[in-house]
Amino acid sequence: MPEQGDIVLVPVPFTDLSSGFTITNNDLEKGNLNRSGQVRVDKIYTLSQSIVVKTFGRVDATILKRINQLLQELTKQAD
Repeated sequence: MPEQGDIVLVPVPFTDLSSGFTITNNDLEKGNLNRSGQVRVDKIYTLSQSIVVKTFGRVDATILKRINQLLQELTKQAD
């Protein structure tokens, strides 16, 4: 079962990657990315565990903190 901070592959198409930030292998505490990836915090989903194709690794504490800060900023904007 994926845990907070895990990077997972799910079959959800995204064409606009302009509102995220890029992560690389240097941003992982474990695992490996074949190429850089995009983190998006503006699209929040509840994912069924059954659609997770693969777990690539886990982001480090710095990236997880950045994600949490961006989520907090987005929720403040919604108020």
